[in-house]
Amino acid sequence: MEPAGSVGQTGVRGRHRSGPRWSRPGITRSIQPLRARFPTGPTPVPFEYQNASLHFDQFLVDARDNAGLATTNMAWNMVVGVLHTFRRRLAPRQVLRFGSVLPPVVRALYLEGWEVDAAPQPFTDRTALLAEVRAVRHEHNFSPDNAISAVAAALRKRVDQEAFDRVLGALPEGARDYWS
Repeated sequence: MEPAGSVGQTGVRGRHRSGPRWSRPGITRSIQPLRARFPTGPTPVPFEYQNASLHFDQFLVDARDNAGLATTNMAWNMVVGVLHTFRRRLAPRQVLRFGSVLPPVVRALYLEGWEVDAAPQPFTDRTALLAEVRAVRHEHNFSPDNAISAVAAALRKRVDQEAFDRVLGALPEGARDYWS
């Protein structure tokens, strides 16, 4: 018997098995379908998903700075208000089409609490849209007059511009102006 802490059959200190973990029948069977689909190995996780939280934090900082707010907590309510106010103006297919060009965490926030069956509201004047943005968690909402344009500028730094503009062109009149 080998002493504890020595390298055994598996090459792992202190553990002794009848063979390497990957050669056990259950694991070999589960890997076989993957090898057939990915002959050179599985595809890597896309970069935007590997660092989604980091990208979202940077987006919040940009939105905060563009709006002249003191904290990202203050920016959070502004961002939620801007995204949800826009979403309320779109039909379900349009909501999904726009969401498809957003970064992952922004997309999740955009879709949060969505009432799919709600009828789309018309785009109105900027003052009415800003009032709606400010109504989100109004006790803690410090959205300035430039809230929509501040979030738009932060978002445009994080999306594929060509895809973003293409999607906006397919949305109702007022959508492009909202994000300009």
